[in-house]
Amino acid sequence: MSETPEKKKLTTKERMQLPRNVMPEQNPKERVKNFKEVPYGYTAELAMAEAERCIMCPKPKCITGCPVEVDIPGFIKMVSEGKFVEAAQKIKETNALPAICGRVCPQEEQCESVCVLGKKYKPVAIGYLERFVADYEREQGKIEVPKLPLSTGKKVAVVGSGPAGLTVAADLAQMGHKVVIYEALHKTGGVLIYGIPEFRLPKSIVASEVDYLKKLGVEVHTSFVVGKLDTVDELFESGFDAVFVGTGAGLPNFMKIEGENLNGVYSANEFLTRSNLMAAYDFPSHDTPIFVGKNVAVLGGGNTAMDSVRTSLRLGAENGYIVYRRSRKEMPARIEEIHHAEQEGVQFHFLTNPVRYIGNEDGWVTGMECIKMELGEPDASGRRRPIPIEGSNFVLPVDTVVVAVGNSSNPLIPQTTPGLETNKWGNIVVNEKTMMTSRPGLFAGGDIVTGGATVILAAGAGKVAARAIHKYVMGIPFDEENKEETEQAAKAE
Repeated sequence: MSETPEKKKLTTKERMQLPRNVMPEQNPKERVKNFKEVPYGYTAELAMAEAERCIMCPKPKCITGCPVEVDIPGFIKMVSEGKFVEAAQKIKETNALPAICGRVCPQEEQCESVCVLGKKYKPVAIGYLERFVADYEREQGKIEVPKLPLSTGKKVAVVGSGPAGLTVAADLAQMGHKVVIYEALHKTGGVLIYGIPEFRLPKSIVASEVDYLKKLGVEVHTSFVVGKLDTVDELFESGFDAVFVGTGAGLPNFMKIEGENLNGVYSANEFLTRSNLMAAYDFPSHDTPIFVGKNVAVLGGGNTAMDSVRTSLRLGAENGYIVYRRSRKEMPARIEEIHHAEQEGVQFHFLTNPVRYIGNEDGWVTGMECIKMELGEPDASGRRRPIPIEGSNFVLPVDTVVVAVGNSSNPLIPQTTPGLETNKWGNIVVNEKTMMTSRPGLFAGGDIVTGGATVILAAGAGKVAARAIHKYVMGIPFDEENKEETEQAAKAE
C-alpha cells in the first residue's frame, strides 16, 4: 500500500471538471524504428489523479459495459487511495487478465462509452488505470494467488489458450476444478501471442498472465493439436467431464482476385505470426525470415490491418499504405490505433479497392491495380456499402501486400467431432446463455463462435461458459440455477 499525503476533498462537480490525464508514450519518430511498447503507462501520480475524476455513480453503467463484469468503481476508488495492489486484486475477482485487457480492449466502445462523465467531458481512463494497477502488482512482485476451494474432483479440458480459453481456465480453477489447457502452438496465448505485435502487447505480459493461471493450478500442454493428436471424443474418453473449445478464427480470408499466388502477397495471419510468434523482426538472431519490401500495402481497416502496416514500417518499409474500401468513419480499428498509425507515417487510401495484383517474370508482386469507390446505402453491417466508380482504375506500385480482410473459424474441431453443429460460416453453434454446443458437455466461445471479434468479448464468452460448465459438471440444472440468480437479483434491486 502506498503512502499518500492528505489533500483537500473535491466536490463532485470539481471532479467532473478535472481534465483526463494523457498517458506518456514514445516519440513517433523513435518508436517506428523499434518494437518496444508505444505507451509508457501511467505513473502512480497520474493514476491517482485520473482515479480522482471518477464520481462513484450510485448505479455505475461502466460495470454493465464491461463484458467480464469488473467492479470498476471499486477498483478505481482503491487507486485514488493509493491501494494499487488491492485494486489489482479487486479486478482479478472477475478478470484474470487485467494487464492484457488494459492494453488491447476497446474500452472506448465498452466501459468508457457509458461513463457518465462522457456525456459532457471525457470519460474516466478506465483502461489506463487497469493497466497501471496490473503492471504495479507485477513489477512490485506482489502477485498473490487467492485461496482456492477444495477440489471438486471434476476435470475440464480447454482447447486453445487465447483470451476465451485463458478466462475459462482461470474461472474454473478458482471454482475448484482441475483444468488442462491444450494449445496447438509452441507458446501459450493464442492470438495474444501470434497476432498482436510486441509494441502493442509485450510477450512478457502474456507470459506473466499465463504464469498466474499456472499458480492457480491450471496445467498447460503446448504443441498439442486437438483434432490430430487427440480428438474431442478422445478427451472425454480419457476422463474429462467437460471440454471447452476456444480455437479462434485462424483461417485467413483472401479476396480471390488475380495474382494472389504471387510472392510477396501475405495473409495477415502469416505476416504477423512470422513477426510476433517466430520473432522474424529479430532475424537472423531468430530462425524465421520475413520479406518486407519498400512499398507495403495492407488491405483492410481493422486492428489487424493497423498492426500489420505498423509492423511493416518497423521492419524497414519506406512506405506503408492502408487500402480500405470505405471511408475513415467506417473503419473498425480502434481510434487509438488509427491515431498511432497516422503519427508513424502510415498513408491511407480510403474508398479504394484492389482488383488484381501485378507481378514480374520472377513471380514477385510489383503493383496492385485498384479502383476508387463511393458509399451507397448501409449494408447488413450497418456501414454504407462501397460501390465501384467505373473508369477510376489506377496502379499502386507495391512489392509487399498483406491481406487483412478478416478470418474464418478454425475448421479442425468441427471436422473431427461428429454431431457438432456449425453455421454456414463454419462457426460452432452454441446456446448463448450457456455456451453449450449441440454436444452435451462440449462448450465453445470466442472467435470460433462469433467469428473474428475482440479480446474482451472472447473473455466475456469465457466467463459465461465457465459458469455453465461449473453447473454442468456439478449436476446443477441450468434453469433451476438461473431462476435462483434471477430471484436474488430482484431482491437486490
